[in-house]
This record gives sequence, C-alpha cells and structure tokens, in this order.
Amino acid sequence: MVASGDGEPVKPEKDRKFVEALSRGLDVLRAFSQGSVILGNQDIARITGLPKPTVSRMTYTLTKLGYLSYNVQLEKYQLSSGVLALGYAYVSNLKVRQLAKPYMDEFARQTNMSIGLTCRDRLHMIYVENRLPPGASLLRMDIGLKLPMATTSAGRAYYCAITDKARHVIDDAMEAKYGAEGWREKKEGLERAKEDYEKHGFCLSLGEWDRNINSAGVPIHLQDGTIMALTCAAPSYLVSAEKLRGSVAHQLAMLAGDIESLGV
Repeated sequence: MVASGDGEPVKPEKDRKFVEALSRGLDVLRAFSQGSVILGNQDIARITGLPKPTVSRMTYTLTKLGYLSYNVQLEKYQLSSGVLALGYAYVSNLKVRQLAKPYMDEFARQTNMSIGLTCRDRLHMIYVENRLPPGASLLRMDIGLKLPMATTSAGRAYYCAITDKARHVIDDAMEAKYGAEGWREKKEGLERAKEDYEKHGFCLSLGEWDRNINSAGVPIHLQDGTIMALTCAAPSYLVSAEKLRGSVAHQLAMLAGDIESLGV
C-alpha cells in the first residue's frame, strides 16, 4: 500500500500510531473509485481484500455516519453526500486552484488546449481544476476524475519531481499492481519521462494513455512541500507531438513557474 501524504509505505505492524480499523474503513470508501458506483459487500471484499464480515461492519458503520447509502432493492451500497462534502471542502479551500485559474484560462486561450491542475492519490492523479479554451468542448475533464500515474503526463511529471525514496515506494507498488511484464512496460515510459524532465523540465504522453491524445505535464511545488502537476492536452490531430515538444510544453513549464511565484 502506498501512502498519499508523505511518500512512505504503510506498515501498520511497525507503526503504533496507525489506526488499522480507520484504514480499512477508508479502503471500503476507496473501493467505489474502481469503476462501479454501486457495490455489495462481496464486491467490496473482492476489491479490498478484506474479510467479508469486516466489510459488513464497515459498510454498516459508514452508512450510519452518512458516507454510504444502502439500496434496499439491489441490496448494495453507494457513496452518499458525506463523501461529497469532504471532497468539496478540500477543493474549495485549495488556494492554488483559485489563484491559478486566470493563468490557466489565458494558456487555454492561447494554445487552444485543455489545461488541468492535478494532485496525487496513490497511483493516480486527480483533477482539482480543468480549464478549456473559449467555445471548446473537447477534453472536458471533470473535477475528481482519476488518471493513471504511469501513462499520463501529469502522473509522470509528479513522478519525476519527487525524491528517489518516494519513487522507489511507487515503483514497488506499481510492480505489485501491474505484474512484472506490465511494470516493465510502464517503467520504460517513466524512464523516458525522466529523461525529458531532466533535459527540458516537462514530461510527455503521446498516445500512451489514450491513443488519440497528446499531452504535456509539469510539476508545481507548493510552499508547504506539496507537489501537484499541471497538464495540457488536445487531440493529436489538433496538436502534433512536434508542436507539443517544440513550443507548448515549454510554455506550460513557464506557466508553472509563474504559478509557483504567487507564493501558494
């Protein structure tokens, strides 16, 4: 398991302050981010690896607290408004999101590309803001949308900006998730991204997440030590790999510097 906060692996057996029951409850909530919006206890047990009796106690408690709701007809659970309230509180109080909006709007207008601000959640990146050029409807990424870290420019930018120690933790988690062969392929893409980042200050994903999408990503370092990522994307028929690498990605890197200079 990979911690979202400090980059350290979770080792409950070696951490006396770690509340394992709370961790299991949050794992139950995370199960609903795996694609299905409504799950039964058996589904949750399969996704989380937790025993079904444990899952039953967790879903009962989370329903009582307003984080899950129970569908009597289907005999399954879905997320409730309590989760939405937590997510909204985070996004609405994110200072960098508010300050970056006008800069992102101008970038979208100049490049005719979608631009997003993302943060990390385990082995994914999550959109906390997305801005589009005027009149455009392509690549509208809703706030809360999750992207895989390994194959997206946003995820690669984050991966390249963190410490070697934190990268090793993520490497181990990705190998466990994708298997030896799958991890080998993902690792090749991440190594290419590191070369680009060291040479140019940005990372690319050229049809690797979606074969029709070209994107660039750069990290943003907040004053509290948090690392986020800016990413711009467009259909490959509108923005070629050559244009992205030749000018747009450099503009994105300059934009990240401008946002960091705001002192967020």
